[in-house]
Amino acid sequence: MSIICGLPVLECVYCLACARWAWQKCLYTAGYESENWGLASADEFEPVPRMCRLILAVYEDDIRNPLWAPPGGYGINPDWVILRKDYGDNQGRVTPYMIYLDHDHAEIVLAVRGLNLAVESDYVVLLDNKLGQTGFQGGYVHNGLLKGAEWVFDAEFNVLRDLVAENPTYALIFSGHSLGAGVAALLTLIALHNQDKLDIERNRIKCYALAPARCMSLNLAVRYADVIYSVVLQDDFLPRTTTALEDVYKSLLCLPCLLCLMCLKDTCTLEKKMLRDPRRLYAPGRLYHIVERKPFRAGRLPPVVRTAVPVDGRFEHLVLSCNATSDHAIIWIEREAQRALDLMREKDQLMEIPAKQRMERNESLTRRNQEYEAALQRAVALEIPQPYSPPSYGTFHEIDTREDSASSSDRPASLSGKKRNDSWNEFVERLFDVDDSGHMVFKKTHR
Repeated sequence: MSIICGLPVLECVYCLACARWAWQKCLYTAGYESENWGLASADEFEPVPRMCRLILAVYEDDIRNPLWAPPGGYGINPDWVILRKDYGDNQGRVTPYMIYLDHDHAEIVLAVRGLNLAVESDYVVLLDNKLGQTGFQGGYVHNGLLKGAEWVFDAEFNVLRDLVAENPTYALIFSGHSLGAGVAALLTLIALHNQDKLDIERNRIKCYALAPARCMSLNLAVRYADVIYSVVLQDDFLPRTTTALEDVYKSLLCLPCLLCLMCLKDTCTLEKKMLRDPRRLYAPGRLYHIVERKPFRAGRLPPVVRTAVPVDGRFEHLVLSCNATSDHAIIWIEREAQRALDLMREKDQLMEIPAKQRMERNESLTRRNQEYEAALQRAVALEIPQPYSPPSYGTFHEIDTREDSASSSDRPASLSGKKRNDSWNEFVERLFDVDDSGHMVFKKTHR
């Protein structure tokens, strides 16, 4: 066609299409994924900067004489550090981590740092093969990260069990950054599966995954959003990439090329196909998106934290941005998370009546429960694969008032439908009769 017309028509169309795609991707840095999400509250976001500082402390060789402490320090007591393990202690199975007994906040924290984790070439594995036929059924996870989580749990099980027994009111918190966040998220699933051995209730187990790798299938990511909280800073590439993690870290020298190729692949893949792929992995749990930049605006804006339990639109596409890699740094996450928390607290201080604060808190809890229900219903509507789906699957209803507020969405669909049909039939029988011709007529009332 180009030869006949004397003009490079196909070439022009191709260039225009590529230019339009690149332009849209460059404009995608404004946090469009979370523009319709709700705002996070100070109470629920308060642990995030603290967990960032704990993870940063794992990088220090001597916590009493820190070299890279953030402004204000790490805010930890060196005497409360139970243990620390480096690569030599971990035999290269997992990144360095630390167990910290935080008496100020009544928490037992296991913090895992990122970088230099050897991940397996076998990308995903069915979780049933690892944890048996009970508990967390019907979900895929990243094999290499799961092996790292299993190693940590086996190595520190006795320590965690003793700490839980000695501190019966403390929460057990798993936190991590980057690949360490993936380890922490899967470690949380293992701990929930073995909560009887740890002798701890489910509502005392939490996970804060900072800039996490995509480590679990969508059904697991949605169902355990009441336990796992993922934090993503603006355009961070790792929670968005579906490339095998070993390929990402082997391609650091040509990472811009890799990002462009992955952007093109994600753009050309139908969303319906992606959501119905049971082996496709996602960022885990409830998402907190820190948004601080907009297109054509110089510098960083006051950070805003938006949160939701999304099903479709869960950081599906990579973003072409000069900050795609810098937003992954734990230092920047800590700074912007603390700025966002300070702004939230300033806003809360404007409330004069304490009762109003309690009302806001109750509304926040109600909104989160409604988001859980909506996410589950959306997952069912999209026919997301769930190989094993018992009615009690997940922990959304395991809150303090779960027994009084159990919803009909937890019942089998056939049972709910049968009850609705029975109720309708009874209603019709009370109001109508069938005459000799077979037509339905209103019943006559007797006075």
